[in-house]
Amino acid sequence: MKNINEIHKRFNYILQVFLLTAVMTTMAVCAANSTASAATSETPQYMFVQIADDVKVDAAAKTIRLVNVNQQTLYFSDRPVRIAGHIKMADYLEEWTAKAGKDNFGGDPPNAVLSVFEPGKSDNTVVAVEITQPRIDGSDLVYNYKLIEGSLPAGGGATSLFIDWIGVGGGVGRGFHGVGVGFRGPGRF
Repeated sequence: MKNINEIHKRFNYILQVFLLTAVMTTMAVCAANSTASAATSETPQYMFVQIADDVKVDAAAKTIRLVNVNQQTLYFSDRPVRIAGHIKMADYLEEWTAKAGKDNFGGDPPNAVLSVFEPGKSDNTVVAVEITQPRIDGSDLVYNYKLIEGSLPAGGGATSLFIDWIGVGGGVGRGFHGVGVGFRGPGRF
């Protein structure tokens, strides 16, 4: 009987240690995830997409012209809170000025990926660039650029420009279809 009691006591001790370890590990993981989620949810990072009918690249002037660009710029964020919408071109261009606050694209130019479906090619041409100094010219949007990777397209075609993120203190704010536009950081409802 003495052996059974010792085995029972050891089993209880091992079970208690195991359960305590499991609870502590779970609490540590939950705390880490909670901290990461809180930090991430407080700092959404907005990315932008502009769509145009065509593109013209002037290598000598180092400009990219988005021909007949859509007058709405799409924006979205990734997990943990997915936010999406669109803003008017004037509001997007304000993100490049001091009006947008200390964290603006003019002060810290974004990287972007230019994706062009050139006529006669089966795959799109993809080029990474840093973009600066956006300006409207009629129905076109013109950027200065610095080539990061890839080869600029020889011709034009359906074009999308995927623009890197801007975080808290910048960006369009929280909401869908423009809600929050005009406020820096998380939007107001």
